[in-house]
Amino acid sequence: MRRLTALTLAGVLLGAGTLSACSAGAGSSSGPSGAAVSTDLAVGMVAEPANLDFTTTDGAAIPQALLNNVYEPLVAIDAEGRIVPKLATSWEISADRKTYTFTLVDNATFSDGAPFTADDAVFSIERVKDDWTTSLADAMDVVEKAEATSPTTLTVTLSRPSNDWLYRMTTRIGAMFSRTGVDELATKTVGTGPYTVDRWTRGDHLHLVRRDGYWGQAPFFTGVTLRYFKDPTALNNALLTDSIDVISTIQAPEALGQFSGDQRFQVIEGTTNGEVVLSFNNAKAPFDDRSVRQAARQAIDKDALLQTCWAGRGSRIGSMVPPTDPWYEDLTSIHPHDPEAARTLLAESGNPTPTIRLRLPTLPYATSCGQVVKSDLEKVGFRVTLDQLEFPAGWVTEVMKNGDYDASIVAHVEPRDLPTLYGNPDYYLHYDNAEVRAALAKADAGDEQTQIATMREVARTISTDAASDWLFLLPNLMVADKDITGLPKNAVGESFDLTTLARG
Repeated sequence: MRRLTALTLAGVLLGAGTLSACSAGAGSSSGPSGAAVSTDLAVGMVAEPANLDFTTTDGAAIPQALLNNVYEPLVAIDAEGRIVPKLATSWEISADRKTYTFTLVDNATFSDGAPFTADDAVFSIERVKDDWTTSLADAMDVVEKAEATSPTTLTVTLSRPSNDWLYRMTTRIGAMFSRTGVDELATKTVGTGPYTVDRWTRGDHLHLVRRDGYWGQAPFFTGVTLRYFKDPTALNNALLTDSIDVISTIQAPEALGQFSGDQRFQVIEGTTNGEVVLSFNNAKAPFDDRSVRQAARQAIDKDALLQTCWAGRGSRIGSMVPPTDPWYEDLTSIHPHDPEAARTLLAESGNPTPTIRLRLPTLPYATSCGQVVKSDLEKVGFRVTLDQLEFPAGWVTEVMKNGDYDASIVAHVEPRDLPTLYGNPDYYLHYDNAEVRAALAKADAGDEQTQIATMREVARTISTDAASDWLFLLPNLMVADKDITGLPKNAVGESFDLTTLARG
Protein backbone atom coordinates (compact mmCIF):
# COMPACT_ATOMS: atom_id res chain seq x y z
CA MET A 1 0.00 0.00 0.00
CA ARG A 2 1.35 3.42 -0.90
CA ARG A 3 1.49 5.78 2.01
CA LEU A 4 0.46 9.41 1.85
CA THR A 5 3.21 11.99 1.46
CA ALA A 6 1.18 14.66 3.19
CA LEU A 7 1.59 14.86 6.94
CA THR A 8 -0.68 16.79 9.26
CA LEU A 9 1.57 18.32 11.86
CA ALA A 10 -0.45 21.08 13.39
CA GLY A 11 -2.99 19.00 15.24
CA VAL A 12 -2.19 20.20 18.75
CA LEU A 13 -3.65 23.59 18.08
CA LEU A 14 -7.30 23.13 17.20
CA GLY A 15 -10.10 21.48 19.05
CA ALA A 16 -13.73 20.69 18.42
CA GLY A 17 -16.57 20.44 20.83
CA THR A 18 -18.07 21.88 23.96
CA LEU A 19 -17.69 21.32 27.64
CA SER A 20 -19.13 18.13 29.04
CA ALA A 21 -21.62 18.42 31.86
CA CYS A 22 -19.33 16.36 34.10
CA SER A 23 -17.22 18.24 36.62
CA ALA A 24 -13.55 17.76 37.31
CA GLY A 25 -12.41 15.61 40.19
CA ALA A 26 -15.61 13.60 40.24
CA GLY A 27 -13.98 10.50 41.68
CA SER A 28 -12.16 10.23 45.01
CA SER A 29 -10.65 7.63 47.28
CA SER A 30 -8.50 7.42 50.36
CA GLY A 31 -4.82 8.09 49.89
CA PRO A 32 -1.95 6.65 51.95
CA SER A 33 -2.68 9.06 54.80
CA GLY A 34 -6.39 8.37 54.74
CA ALA A 35 -7.19 11.79 53.25
CA ALA A 36 -9.57 11.96 50.30
CA VAL A 37 -7.73 12.44 47.00
CA SER A 38 -9.07 12.99 43.52
CA THR A 39 -8.71 9.95 41.29
CA ASP A 40 -10.10 11.57 38.16
CA LEU A 41 -8.49 14.28 36.10
CA ALA A 42 -10.01 16.54 33.44
CA VAL A 43 -7.69 18.09 30.86
CA GLY A 44 -8.76 20.80 28.45
CA MET A 45 -7.44 20.07 24.95
CA VAL A 46 -7.69 21.91 21.64
CA ALA A 47 -7.24 19.15 19.06
CA GLU A 48 -9.69 16.30 18.85
CA PRO A 49 -8.50 13.17 17.01
CA ALA A 50 -10.20 12.40 13.71
CA ASN A 51 -10.16 8.76 14.85
CA LEU A 52 -7.95 6.62 17.08
CA ASP A 53 -5.72 5.12 14.37
CA PHE A 54 -2.42 6.93 13.90
CA THR A 55 -1.20 4.18 11.57
CA THR A 56 -3.43 5.43 8.75
CA THR A 57 -4.41 8.93 9.90
CA ASP A 58 -2.02 11.87 10.15
CA GLY A 59 -2.27 14.52 12.79
CA ALA A 60 -0.69 15.16 16.17
CA ALA A 61 -3.93 14.84 18.14
CA ILE A 62 -4.02 11.02 18.10
CA PRO A 63 -0.53 10.31 19.50
CA GLN A 64 -0.96 13.29 21.82
CA ALA A 65 -3.79 11.41 23.51
CA LEU A 66 -2.66 7.79 23.09
CA LEU A 67 1.13 7.49 22.93
CA ASN A 68 2.63 6.40 26.29
CA ASN A 69 -0.85 6.44 27.80
CA VAL A 70 -2.45 3.64 25.77
CA TYR A 71 0.30 2.52 23.38
CA GLU A 72 3.92 2.22 24.47
CA PRO A 73 7.15 2.15 22.44
CA LEU A 74 10.30 0.19 23.13
CA VAL A 75 12.13 3.38 24.03
CA ALA A 76 10.92 6.81 25.09
CA ILE A 77 12.09 10.41 25.41
CA ASP A 78 12.56 11.89 28.87
CA ALA A 79 12.11 15.55 29.85
CA GLU A 80 15.69 16.32 28.77
CA GLY A 81 15.21 14.79 25.33
CA ARG A 82 17.25 11.67 26.13
CA ILE A 83 16.32 8.20 24.89
CA VAL A 84 15.37 6.00 27.84
CA PRO A 85 13.98 2.46 28.28
CA LYS A 86 10.27 1.71 28.04
CA LEU A 87 9.18 -1.75 26.86
CA ALA A 88 12.86 -2.45 26.25
CA THR A 89 14.92 -2.58 29.43
CA SER A 90 18.19 -2.17 27.54
CA TRP A 91 19.73 -2.37 24.07
CA GLU A 92 23.09 -2.94 22.44
CA ILE A 93 24.35 -1.55 19.13
CA SER A 94 26.84 -3.43 16.97
CA ALA A 95 30.22 -1.97 16.03
CA ASP A 96 29.02 -1.21 12.50
CA ARG A 97 25.95 0.55 14.01
CA LYS A 98 23.53 -1.49 11.92
CA THR A 99 22.31 -4.12 14.41
CA TYR A 100 20.27 -3.31 17.53
CA THR A 101 19.61 -6.00 20.13
CA PHE A 102 16.83 -5.14 22.57
CA THR A 103 16.10 -6.90 25.84
CA LEU A 104 12.38 -6.56 26.51
CA VAL A 105 10.41 -6.51 29.75
CA ASP A 106 9.12 -9.96 30.62
CA ASN A 107 5.86 -9.05 32.35
CA ALA A 108 4.01 -6.69 30.01
CA THR A 109 0.56 -7.52 28.73
CA PHE A 110 -1.84 -5.91 26.32
CA SER A 111 -5.17 -4.57 27.53
CA ASP A 112 -6.89 -7.66 26.09
CA GLY A 113 -4.77 -9.87 28.37
CA ALA A 114 -2.34 -11.18 25.74
CA PRO A 115 1.34 -11.13 26.76
CA PHE A 116 3.71 -8.75 25.00
CA THR A 117 6.65 -10.60 23.44
CA ALA A 118 9.37 -10.03 20.88
CA ASP A 119 7.03 -11.51 18.26
CA ASP A 120 4.69 -8.54 18.83
CA ALA A 121 7.63 -6.17 18.39
CA VAL A 122 8.53 -7.81 15.07
CA PHE A 123 4.88 -7.62 14.01
CA SER A 124 4.69 -3.92 14.95
CA ILE A 125 7.86 -2.98 13.07
CA GLU A 126 6.92 -4.93 9.96
CA ARG A 127 3.43 -3.46 10.03
CA VAL A 128 4.87 0.06 9.86
CA LYS A 129 6.76 -0.94 6.72
CA ASP A 130 3.87 -2.79 5.08
CA ASP A 131 0.56 -1.36 6.30
CA TRP A 132 0.99 2.15 7.64
CA THR A 133 -0.13 4.84 5.18
CA THR A 134 1.28 7.99 6.78
CA SER A 135 4.53 9.57 5.66
CA LEU A 136 6.08 9.25 9.12
CA ALA A 137 6.32 5.54 8.38
CA ASP A 138 9.16 6.26 5.94
CA ALA A 139 11.51 6.31 8.93
CA MET A 140 11.10 2.53 9.18
CA ASP A 141 12.28 1.94 5.60
CA VAL A 142 15.86 1.67 6.85
CA VAL A 143 14.98 -1.57 8.69
CA GLU A 144 16.21 -4.57 6.72
CA LYS A 145 15.09 -7.26 9.15
CA ALA A 146 13.48 -7.68 12.57
CA GLU A 147 13.77 -11.01 14.39
CA ALA A 148 12.55 -12.42 17.69
CA THR A 149 15.49 -14.49 18.94
CA SER A 150 13.69 -15.25 22.20
CA PRO A 151 10.42 -14.11 23.79
CA THR A 152 12.28 -11.18 25.37
CA THR A 153 15.01 -10.54 22.78
CA LEU A 154 14.50 -8.52 19.60
CA THR A 155 17.19 -8.05 16.98
CA VAL A 156 16.74 -5.31 14.37
CA THR A 157 19.13 -5.03 11.44
CA LEU A 158 19.31 -1.81 9.45
CA SER A 159 20.37 -1.53 5.83
CA ARG A 160 22.73 1.27 6.80
CA PRO A 161 23.73 3.12 9.97
CA SER A 162 21.04 5.57 11.01
CA ASN A 163 21.22 8.01 13.90
CA ASP A 164 17.61 8.89 13.33
CA TRP A 165 16.07 5.42 13.54
CA LEU A 166 16.31 4.84 17.30
CA TYR A 167 15.03 8.35 17.97
CA ARG A 168 12.03 7.71 15.69
CA MET A 169 11.28 4.60 17.74
CA THR A 170 10.35 6.96 20.59
CA THR A 171 7.57 8.40 18.44
CA ARG A 172 4.30 6.93 17.21
CA ILE A 173 6.02 4.63 14.69
CA GLY A 174 7.65 2.85 17.63
CA ALA A 175 4.32 2.00 19.29
CA MET A 176 3.88 -1.68 19.99
CA PHE A 177 0.68 -3.38 18.81
CA SER A 178 -0.95 -6.71 19.57
CA ARG A 179 -0.91 -9.25 16.75
CA THR A 180 -4.61 -9.84 17.41
CA GLY A 181 -5.65 -6.27 18.24
CA VAL A 182 -5.34 -4.21 15.06
CA ASP A 183 -8.61 -4.93 13.28
CA GLU A 184 -10.52 -1.92 14.65
CA LEU A 185 -7.81 0.61 15.45
CA ALA A 186 -9.94 3.60 14.47
CA THR A 187 -12.40 2.89 17.28
CA LYS A 188 -10.83 0.27 19.57
CA THR A 189 -7.40 0.42 21.17
CA VAL A 190 -5.35 -2.54 22.41
CA GLY A 191 -2.06 -1.41 23.92
CA THR A 192 0.38 -2.20 26.72
CA GLY A 193 -0.04 1.20 28.37
CA PRO A 194 -1.59 1.95 31.77
CA TYR A 195 -4.79 3.39 30.27
CA THR A 196 -7.44 2.17 27.88
CA VAL A 197 -10.04 4.19 26.00
CA ASP A 198 -13.25 3.83 27.96
CA ARG A 199 -15.57 6.03 25.90
CA TRP A 200 -15.43 8.72 23.24
CA THR A 201 -18.14 11.30 22.76
CA ARG A 202 -17.12 12.88 19.47
CA GLY A 203 -16.93 16.64 19.52
CA ASP A 204 -16.80 16.68 23.30
CA HIS A 205 -14.48 14.35 25.19
CA LEU A 206 -12.37 11.21 25.24
CA HIS A 207 -12.28 9.26 28.51
CA LEU A 208 -9.38 7.01 29.51
CA VAL A 209 -9.54 4.59 32.41
CA ARG A 210 -6.62 3.09 34.32
CA ARG A 211 -6.42 -0.63 33.67
CA ASP A 212 -5.77 -3.40 36.13
CA GLY A 213 -2.71 -5.56 35.67
CA TYR A 214 -0.49 -2.90 34.10
CA TRP A 215 3.08 -4.20 34.03
CA GLY A 216 4.70 -0.97 35.21
CA GLN A 217 4.04 1.60 37.89
CA ALA A 218 0.34 2.46 37.93
CA PRO A 219 -0.44 6.13 37.29
CA PHE A 220 -2.04 8.22 40.03
CA PHE A 221 -5.33 8.98 38.31
CA THR A 222 -7.84 6.16 37.81
CA GLY A 223 -9.55 8.08 35.03
CA VAL A 224 -8.68 10.97 32.74
CA THR A 225 -11.13 12.94 30.62
CA LEU A 226 -9.67 14.82 27.66
CA ARG A 227 -12.14 17.60 26.82
CA TYR A 228 -11.98 19.40 23.51
CA PHE A 229 -12.68 23.10 22.92
CA LYS A 230 -12.92 25.21 19.79
CA ASP A 231 -13.01 28.51 21.64
CA PRO A 232 -9.98 29.65 23.69
CA THR A 233 -12.20 31.70 25.99
CA ALA A 234 -14.40 28.70 26.74
CA LEU A 235 -11.27 26.67 27.48
CA ASN A 236 -9.99 29.27 29.92
CA ASN A 237 -13.39 29.63 31.57
CA ALA A 238 -13.58 25.88 32.11
CA LEU A 239 -10.53 26.05 34.36
CA LEU A 240 -11.71 29.21 36.10
CA THR A 241 -15.01 27.52 36.96
CA ASP A 242 -13.36 24.27 38.14
CA SER A 243 -14.78 22.24 35.25
CA ILE A 244 -11.31 21.06 34.25
CA ASP A 245 -8.04 20.71 36.15
CA VAL A 246 -5.48 21.43 33.41
CA ILE A 247 -5.27 23.52 30.23
CA SER A 248 -2.90 21.52 28.05
CA THR A 249 -1.97 24.46 25.85
CA ILE A 250 -3.06 28.07 26.15
CA GLN A 251 -4.56 29.37 22.91
CA ALA A 252 -4.88 33.00 23.97
CA PRO A 253 -1.53 33.95 25.56
CA GLU A 254 -2.76 37.44 26.36
CA ALA A 255 -5.18 35.82 28.81
CA LEU A 256 -2.43 34.38 31.03
CA GLY A 257 -2.74 37.33 33.39
CA GLN A 258 -6.06 36.11 34.70
CA PHE A 259 -4.34 32.95 35.95
CA SER A 260 -0.90 34.19 37.04
CA GLY A 261 -2.39 36.40 39.74
CA ASP A 262 -4.73 33.73 41.07
CA GLN A 263 -3.39 31.56 43.90
CA ARG A 264 -5.58 28.66 42.79
CA PHE A 265 -3.47 28.07 39.69
CA GLN A 266 0.05 27.44 38.46
CA VAL A 267 1.35 28.70 35.13
CA ILE A 268 4.00 26.65 33.32
CA GLU A 269 5.98 28.25 30.53
CA GLY A 270 8.63 26.43 28.55
CA THR A 271 9.36 25.55 24.96
CA THR A 272 8.19 23.05 22.36
CA ASN A 273 9.10 21.49 19.02
CA GLY A 274 6.33 23.51 17.38
CA GLU A 275 7.84 25.64 14.64
CA VAL A 276 5.24 28.02 13.20
CA VAL A 277 6.20 27.86 9.54
CA LEU A 278 5.25 30.23 6.74
CA SER A 279 5.19 27.52 4.08
CA PHE A 280 6.08 28.32 0.48
CA ASN A 281 5.06 26.10 -2.42
CA ASN A 282 8.51 25.81 -3.96
CA ALA A 283 7.15 23.98 -7.03
CA LYS A 284 5.17 26.85 -8.55
CA ALA A 285 5.44 30.55 -9.26
CA PRO A 286 6.13 32.88 -7.63
CA PHE A 287 7.86 30.90 -4.85
CA ASP A 288 9.81 28.70 -7.25
CA ASP A 289 12.01 31.82 -7.49
CA ARG A 290 14.56 32.03 -4.67
CA SER A 291 14.61 35.84 -4.80
CA VAL A 292 10.86 36.00 -4.22
CA ARG A 293 11.15 33.65 -1.24
CA GLN A 294 13.95 35.71 0.22
CA ALA A 295 11.95 38.88 -0.33
CA ALA A 296 9.02 37.41 1.57
CA ARG A 297 11.28 36.59 4.49
CA GLN A 298 12.73 40.07 4.62
CA ALA A 299 9.30 41.66 4.36
CA ILE A 300 8.04 40.24 7.66
CA ASP A 301 8.85 41.89 10.97
CA LYS A 302 9.05 38.79 13.19
CA ASP A 303 9.45 40.72 16.46
CA ALA A 304 6.35 42.79 15.80
CA LEU A 305 4.46 39.73 14.57
CA LEU A 306 5.22 37.82 17.75
CA GLN A 307 4.00 40.69 19.89
CA THR A 308 0.88 41.27 17.82
CA CYS A 309 -0.39 37.75 17.24
CA TRP A 310 0.99 35.75 20.16
CA ALA A 311 1.37 38.31 22.97
CA GLY A 312 5.16 38.17 22.78
CA ARG A 313 5.22 34.55 23.96
CA GLY A 314 7.43 32.07 22.21
CA SER A 315 10.81 32.64 20.63
CA ARG A 316 12.23 33.46 17.24
CA ILE A 317 14.11 30.87 15.23
CA GLY A 318 15.82 31.25 11.89
CA SER A 319 15.47 27.71 10.60
CA MET A 320 13.72 24.40 11.28
CA VAL A 321 15.63 23.58 14.47
CA PRO A 322 14.37 24.29 18.01
CA PRO A 323 16.84 25.05 20.83
CA THR A 324 16.21 21.63 22.39
CA ASP A 325 17.92 19.90 19.42
CA PRO A 326 21.71 19.38 19.69
CA TRP A 327 22.38 21.08 16.33
CA TYR A 328 20.51 24.29 17.12
CA GLU A 329 22.10 27.61 16.13
CA ASP A 330 20.55 31.06 16.23
CA LEU A 331 20.04 31.81 12.53
CA THR A 332 17.65 34.74 12.93
CA SER A 333 20.25 37.06 11.35
CA ILE A 334 19.76 35.36 7.96
CA HIS A 335 17.38 37.46 5.82
CA PRO A 336 16.47 39.90 8.62
CA HIS A 337 13.53 42.28 8.38
CA ASP A 338 14.40 44.83 5.67
CA PRO A 339 11.46 46.05 3.53
CA GLU A 340 13.70 47.99 1.16
CA ALA A 341 15.87 44.95 0.51
CA ALA A 342 12.69 42.95 -0.08
CA ARG A 343 11.49 45.42 -2.72
CA THR A 344 14.89 45.28 -4.41
CA LEU A 345 14.80 41.49 -4.53
CA LEU A 346 11.34 41.52 -6.08
CA ALA A 347 12.45 44.05 -8.68
CA GLU A 348 15.51 41.94 -9.53
CA SER A 349 13.29 38.88 -9.90
CA GLY A 350 11.36 40.63 -12.66
CA ASN A 351 8.13 40.29 -10.67
CA PRO A 352 7.83 43.36 -8.41
CA THR A 353 4.17 42.69 -7.54
CA PRO A 354 3.72 38.92 -7.26
CA THR A 355 0.19 37.71 -6.63
CA ILE A 356 -0.13 34.93 -4.05
CA ARG A 357 -2.87 33.02 -2.27
CA LEU A 358 -2.23 32.62 1.45
CA ARG A 359 -4.36 29.69 2.62
CA LEU A 360 -4.68 29.34 6.39
CA PRO A 361 -5.96 26.50 8.57
CA THR A 362 -8.64 27.52 11.06
CA LEU A 363 -6.19 27.51 13.96
CA PRO A 364 -5.88 30.41 16.43
CA TYR A 365 -2.21 31.21 15.80
CA ALA A 366 -2.60 30.92 12.02
CA THR A 367 -5.65 33.16 11.98
CA SER A 368 -4.05 35.90 14.06
CA CYS A 369 -0.59 35.74 12.47
CA GLY A 370 -1.97 35.50 8.94
CA GLN A 371 -3.27 39.04 9.01
CA VAL A 372 0.15 40.36 10.06
CA VAL A 373 1.93 38.36 7.35
CA LYS A 374 -0.53 39.58 4.72
CA SER A 375 -0.01 43.20 5.75
CA ASP A 376 3.80 42.99 5.79
CA LEU A 377 3.95 41.26 2.41
CA GLU A 378 1.67 43.83 0.84
CA LYS A 379 3.86 46.66 2.10
CA VAL A 380 6.71 45.52 -0.15
CA GLY A 381 4.63 44.76 -3.26
CA PHE A 382 3.01 41.36 -2.86
CA ARG A 383 -0.66 41.10 -3.73
CA VAL A 384 -2.15 38.72 -1.21
CA THR A 385 -5.47 36.91 -1.26
CA LEU A 386 -6.19 35.29 2.09
CA ASP A 387 -8.63 32.48 2.73
CA GLN A 388 -9.21 29.94 5.47
CA LEU A 389 -9.69 26.20 5.27
CA GLU A 390 -11.35 24.07 7.92
CA PHE A 391 -8.76 22.13 9.86
CA PRO A 392 -7.88 19.36 9.58
CA ALA A 393 -9.96 17.98 6.70
CA GLY A 394 -10.13 20.96 4.35
CA TRP A 395 -6.59 22.19 4.89
CA VAL A 396 -5.01 18.76 4.67
CA THR A 397 -6.83 17.97 1.43
CA GLU A 398 -6.29 21.28 -0.32
CA VAL A 399 -2.82 22.28 0.89
CA MET A 400 -0.95 19.17 1.97
CA LYS A 401 -2.35 16.60 -0.44
CA ASN A 402 -3.33 18.65 -3.50
CA GLY A 403 -0.70 21.41 -3.23
CA ASP A 404 -3.37 23.98 -4.09
CA TYR A 405 -1.71 26.94 -2.40
CA ASP A 406 1.10 29.45 -2.73
CA ALA A 407 1.76 30.04 0.97
CA SER A 408 0.32 28.87 4.26
CA ILE A 409 0.98 29.05 7.99
CA VAL A 410 1.08 25.95 10.14
CA ALA A 411 2.88 24.68 13.23
CA HIS A 412 4.93 21.54 12.67
CA VAL A 413 5.06 19.91 16.06
CA GLU A 414 6.71 16.54 15.51
CA PRO A 415 10.27 16.33 16.89
CA ARG A 416 13.28 16.58 14.59
CA ASP A 417 11.16 16.91 11.48
CA LEU A 418 13.58 18.92 9.30
CA PRO A 419 14.28 15.89 7.04
CA THR A 420 10.55 15.32 6.57
CA LEU A 421 9.95 18.85 5.36
CA TYR A 422 13.09 19.57 3.36
CA GLY A 423 14.45 16.15 2.39
CA ASN A 424 11.43 14.97 0.40
CA PRO A 425 10.51 16.86 -2.80
CA ASP A 426 7.11 15.16 -2.79
CA TYR A 427 6.20 16.70 0.55
CA TYR A 428 3.79 19.61 0.38
CA LEU A 429 6.59 22.23 0.42
CA HIS A 430 8.06 20.63 -2.73
CA TYR A 431 11.53 21.77 -1.78
CA ASP A 432 13.92 20.00 -4.13
CA ASN A 433 17.60 20.32 -3.20
CA ALA A 434 19.86 17.36 -3.96
CA GLU A 435 22.69 18.79 -1.84
CA VAL A 436 20.39 18.98 1.18
CA ARG A 437 19.25 15.39 0.67
CA ALA A 438 22.86 14.20 0.42
CA ALA A 439 23.79 16.12 3.57
CA LEU A 440 20.84 14.66 5.47
CA ALA A 441 21.97 11.16 4.49
CA LYS A 442 25.51 11.96 5.64
CA ALA A 443 24.25 13.29 8.98
CA ASP A 444 22.11 10.22 9.56
CA ALA A 445 24.92 7.77 8.84
CA GLY A 446 27.76 9.62 10.58
CA ASP A 447 28.97 9.65 14.15
CA GLU A 448 27.56 12.11 16.66
CA GLN A 449 29.96 14.93 15.80
CA THR A 450 29.34 14.45 12.08
CA GLN A 451 25.59 14.47 12.63
CA ILE A 452 25.64 17.70 14.63
CA ALA A 453 27.98 19.54 12.25
CA THR A 454 26.16 18.40 9.12
CA MET A 455 22.69 19.16 10.47
CA ARG A 456 23.87 22.67 11.28
CA GLU A 457 25.01 23.03 7.67
CA VAL A 458 21.61 21.83 6.44
CA ALA A 459 19.74 24.24 8.70
CA ARG A 460 21.85 27.12 7.43
CA THR A 461 21.36 26.06 3.80
CA ILE A 462 17.57 25.92 3.94
CA SER A 463 17.51 29.23 5.79
CA THR A 464 19.77 30.94 3.25
CA ASP A 465 17.74 29.40 0.44
CA ALA A 466 14.53 30.64 2.11
CA ALA A 467 12.92 27.24 1.67
CA SER A 468 10.30 28.55 4.11
CA ASP A 469 10.06 31.28 6.67
CA TRP A 470 9.99 30.46 10.38
CA LEU A 471 7.78 32.91 12.20
CA PHE A 472 8.39 31.72 15.76
CA LEU A 473 8.63 28.69 18.02
CA LEU A 474 5.48 27.99 19.98
CA PRO A 475 5.93 28.17 23.74
CA ASN A 476 4.71 25.45 26.05
CA LEU A 477 2.04 27.35 27.99
CA MET A 478 0.01 25.35 30.45
CA VAL A 479 -2.18 26.36 33.36
CA ALA A 480 -3.34 23.92 36.02
CA ASP A 481 -4.75 23.69 39.49
CA LYS A 482 -2.07 24.47 42.05
CA ASP A 483 -1.96 20.92 43.39
CA ILE A 484 -1.38 19.13 40.06
CA THR A 485 2.17 17.78 39.89
CA GLY A 486 4.28 16.18 37.15
CA LEU A 487 3.51 18.65 34.35
CA PRO A 488 6.50 19.07 32.02
CA LYS A 489 8.09 22.47 31.49
CA ASN A 490 9.07 21.64 27.92
CA ALA A 491 7.00 19.67 25.41
CA VAL A 492 9.66 17.72 23.51
CA GLY A 493 7.72 14.66 22.35
CA GLU A 494 4.46 13.75 20.66
CA SER A 495 2.59 12.60 23.75
CA PHE A 496 0.70 14.48 26.43
CA ASP A 497 1.98 12.03 29.02
CA LEU A 498 -0.67 11.45 31.66
CA THR A 499 1.36 8.84 33.52
CA THR A 500 3.54 11.41 35.33
CA LEU A 501 0.65 13.50 36.67
CA ALA A 502 -0.64 13.41 40.23
CA ARG A 503 -2.47 15.56 42.73
CA GLY A 504 -0.25 16.62 45.60
